[in-house]
Amino acid sequence: MSALAPVLAALFWGIVVLSVLVFVHEGGHYLSARACGMRVTEFFLGMPFRHNVSWKSKGRGTRFGVTPILLGGYTRICGMEGTRSDKLAACLALVQRRGRVGASDVAATLDVSVDDALDLLATLSDWASIRPYYNPDKGEYEGQATYPEAFETLARDDRLLTEYDRGHDFSRPGSTAAGEPRPIEGDAEAFLAHERSQTYLGKGFLRRVITLLAGPLVNIVVAFLIVTVSLSTVGVDTILDTNTLGGVEAGSLADAAGLKAGDTIRRIDGTDVDSWSSLTEALGAVRSQGRDFEVVAVGQDGVERTLTIDVPADGVWDKLGIDASVGHRQLGLVESAGYAVRYGQMVADFAVRLIMPQHTMETLQGASSVIGISAMASEAASEGINTLLLFVAAVSMSLGFMNLLPIPPLDGGKVLIEVVQAVIRRPLSVRAQRYVSYVGLAFFVVIFVYALRNDILGMLAR
Repeated sequence: MSALAPVLAALFWGIVVLSVLVFVHEGGHYLSARACGMRVTEFFLGMPFRHNVSWKSKGRGTRFGVTPILLGGYTRICGMEGTRSDKLAACLALVQRRGRVGASDVAATLDVSVDDALDLLATLSDWASIRPYYNPDKGEYEGQATYPEAFETLARDDRLLTEYDRGHDFSRPGSTAAGEPRPIEGDAEAFLAHERSQTYLGKGFLRRVITLLAGPLVNIVVAFLIVTVSLSTVGVDTILDTNTLGGVEAGSLADAAGLKAGDTIRRIDGTDVDSWSSLTEALGAVRSQGRDFEVVAVGQDGVERTLTIDVPADGVWDKLGIDASVGHRQLGLVESAGYAVRYGQMVADFAVRLIMPQHTMETLQGASSVIGISAMASEAASEGINTLLLFVAAVSMSLGFMNLLPIPPLDGGKVLIEVVQAVIRRPLSVRAQRYVSYVGLAFFVVIFVYALRNDILGMLAR
């Protein structure tokens, strides 16, 4: 059982960290979609699963919840999927007129195949203009893998607003319940255009891009805030610019000469030093000469000693074996923010190098998979809450910048598709978008395999 403890701890902290960060990411999408006037039907922590714990907001219509598969999260924004057809208006009008209708009836009325009829109904359901009707007499149930045979109207108030629209009020006279007929008064195409305007598809280019970018940007902002607050309140260990040694490596040239942790270096080969920077500068000068040299040091007892550093016979040495003194200090708010920005620049550079062919393989050598992240999360948690929060910030920053890469199906890839559609002034076909997404998925499968390989080799080397 003791052997399983590290594995269970890594699994627990990995799930906690990744779930929280995906929840934050999806929260960015949800909030931006609502702010841009889009209907959102679901916002869940965890992957889609039939059994879950959830509640439905009366004011927004969105169902919030948690599923047992805590390996991500999702937000269902209306209008991001579905077919484009000139029969949508007629299909919506038919459902509104009858209240509830089966796919076979739609197919017969609109002279289309049953599969095409299901595509039309599924698209309108994705828009939250109608909803699936699960008939228990036919063994249908909510959460099944396929759509049911029939679909029905949504509850609408006297202004035709649904539960997903701002300002709806079903207590007003003229409101109708779900499944009740509510024939369209006026032009069916105009009513369809109104419904479409409440979805992602019906919003302008800027609002769609904002909604897509909100998820990764929230991850980056959260990471920035965590790092800034941590460094300015808890503080950080930093190298002190002093000539007093923080440590001496066992078996090093310095150790062989008799230098000790706490010694203060006064001179190196006749050059006075009074700081860590001047000390390293003096060492650099003597290293190139390839000869023995003297070091004058004052011990913690106040006694000055002159020691000789015996370099290898070939005159080549990489390091003396001394460590700088480290002190803990709280940084100012501006300095902390500067550190956070510089760290963000490093992560962004890593992400960009990943898609540069000349640097891809080199960059992959430092990548970690979910397994590696889980192990590091467990280790960070064992060192304290502040270390764990800084690790969460690091993963959040990586998640944010990786999602900005212009590769479908990442958010950055979806933005790229929006840009392309804006340039060519027509939507890309669903098939074209699907093929591009397959290429992107293949790329990330390769990344995952290499990252997993790195983690496995790292564990075997321990």
